[in-house]
Amino acid sequence: MEAGQVSSAATRRALVLTGHLKEIDKGSSLVVRQPCLEYSPPELNSGEPAFDIELMQGLLDGHDAQTRTFIFNLMSESDLFVSRRVGRRVFLGADYNQPMEVQRELTMKRIQYFLDRGVFRGWLTDDRPQSALRMAAMFEYIGLFDHSLAIKLGVHFHLWGGSVKYLGSKRHHDKWLLPTEEFSVIGCFAMTELGHGSNVRGIETITVYDPSTKEFVINTPCESAQKYWIGGAAMHATHTVVFSQLHMNGKNEGVHAFIAEIRSPDGRICPGVRIADCGHKIGLNGVDNGRIWFDNKRVPRENLLNSVADVTPDGRYVSNITDADQRFGAFMAPLTSGRVTIAVSAVYQSKVGLATALRYALSRRAFALSPNEPEVLLLDYPSHQHRLIPLLAKSYAMSFAACDLKRIYYNRKPEHAKIIHVLSSGYKAMFSWHNLKTLQECREACGGQGLKSENKVGQLKAEYDVQLTFEGDNNVLMQQVSKALLGDFFTSQKKQQPMKGLGLEHMNGPPPTIGTNANVRDVTFQLALFRLRERDLLVKLAQQVRELVSKGSTMANATLASYQLAEDLGRAFSERSVLESILSVENSLAPSPEKVPVFSEPCEITSHPFKQTILGLLRSLFVATTVDEDPVFLRHAYLSPDQALSIQKEVASLCREIRPFILSLVDAFGIPAPFLGPIAFDWIAANSWDLEEARS
Repeated sequence: MEAGQVSSAATRRALVLTGHLKEIDKGSSLVVRQPCLEYSPPELNSGEPAFDIELMQGLLDGHDAQTRTFIFNLMSESDLFVSRRVGRRVFLGADYNQPMEVQRELTMKRIQYFLDRGVFRGWLTDDRPQSALRMAAMFEYIGLFDHSLAIKLGVHFHLWGGSVKYLGSKRHHDKWLLPTEEFSVIGCFAMTELGHGSNVRGIETITVYDPSTKEFVINTPCESAQKYWIGGAAMHATHTVVFSQLHMNGKNEGVHAFIAEIRSPDGRICPGVRIADCGHKIGLNGVDNGRIWFDNKRVPRENLLNSVADVTPDGRYVSNITDADQRFGAFMAPLTSGRVTIAVSAVYQSKVGLATALRYALSRRAFALSPNEPEVLLLDYPSHQHRLIPLLAKSYAMSFAACDLKRIYYNRKPEHAKIIHVLSSGYKAMFSWHNLKTLQECREACGGQGLKSENKVGQLKAEYDVQLTFEGDNNVLMQQVSKALLGDFFTSQKKQQPMKGLGLEHMNGPPPTIGTNANVRDVTFQLALFRLRERDLLVKLAQQVRELVSKGSTMANATLASYQLAEDLGRAFSERSVLESILSVENSLAPSPEKVPVFSEPCEITSHPFKQTILGLLRSLFVATTVDEDPVFLRHAYLSPDQALSIQKEVASLCREIRPFILSLVDAFGIPAPFLGPIAFDWIAANSWDLEEARS
């Protein structure tokens, strides 16, 4: 075909198509312009509040509402904390897309901003419990902004400062605590080594005493002994608490802690110290984690933190605790603050994920069930309810338990050491596992929007993954819980005395019985079931350990071989304790002339001949979901298959009944709106072209 013919044919086709389009335009029935999707806020798709939201938030936070408002307002006033503006709405958050070096620099600038405004005053020098709780409230809200900022401050105040305060004596307090508050000293915490993490007893750093100079000499004898993951060490820390084996006169006296200067005030690394950067991480890149080696690093004798043991000028080792195991326990007991703060922090981050995903699910629609009907709201799909609402119930229950843990810890006395150790170990593991599971489910529930860093949920997964292993691997912590329970059980049997403490008094009576017609919403049934599981697993663990020992195993090896029962028992203890915490809150709200009721009226339960408050519904869903997810209840026949099936169905029923109150329950979290991602609000406006043009 010639070129002219091609041109002619193309022209004819164009004319034909033009004619078709003109015909369509004459009769527009063939092309119907659909109205654009409009944002429908969650408030339009939710029921009226059935309870006092402000009072519920007070129960969840537990303390210091005004302090939380103060620190939030302080952050809102500075562009150091503002990540984005959408119309009149402001969002606060760290920009995780920035280079690691920039994130670290911004973390220090934000600390300086707080320092200039007196935020840290009294954090170490005020010993009152209310001051410690006020500090905790600020940490919780700082953590809502950025994990790196909270960790950087946590290393400086809780780990470095806490070591000086609780492992040291007056001479250390007078010299170090106020400079730490003022950041004229920047501290870090050198415990973890390349070769040893959870096993602190096994660390390889060695310290000896030189009586001729009255100095300790610290050495890193091998590469596996290098201090690793030391927050603040790579760039900013001037001093560290070094955990090391103390060798005195040819004898290893065990792990002790020493204050060592690692940088001069002008930032130069000190003689006898080598420091390297740990580099980029999957999260927490605003924290400068480093590695430290010591080469005959000399520190004054007075730098030994000596609350448990000391060395005299002439080189004699002295301690009021002669037993090495007891001395190590006394030495480590004050260092539980990390697990307490991680447990609480994990619950708050799960709230951020849930608030974002549930608000999105109350405004986003997908698929119509029949032609000419509107698309269905995500949260009106039973499967979507099942994904998110049980996690909401768990977060509520864990919030109350976290408040109980804080009350015990910040009002602690020596006799509380064991319960704090066991509860903080169990809760740190349970709550951080819950947080990661919640964030993953929320990320998926938000679809593609969950992948955007600015919507936070996906990024929080990477930021908080570290909680599963730092301050103790979760599986190891659960075994520590069961080890403590087992020890109390053996002692009780040996002395023929009743169980006392750790909430195990329920084991002194006969085993609870579970009726075939029991109702999962009944408090008596819930307590009986959780206590039966804990009791039976403890007895089974004791029997298995004894059997292995009778066959020639050592007690230590027998306990290790029983790890499955041990971890199941650790979870059983933790979940029973959480259940008792939420019940304690409910009992505290029993109507009386002096109390304002939290709930305007009980929620009606149509499928049962009685009423429950919203807390009762959440508690029942926490119990039902826990039972449904844990195979132990069927494995050891605490429930029959029919009962287990009935409880599974009850999960769906409870989700359906709680659905009208979801927005109120999320609002009661009290997470300030700027801490959430844009998809928690008008996600159409947040993605408009006008905003894109304004950015560029």
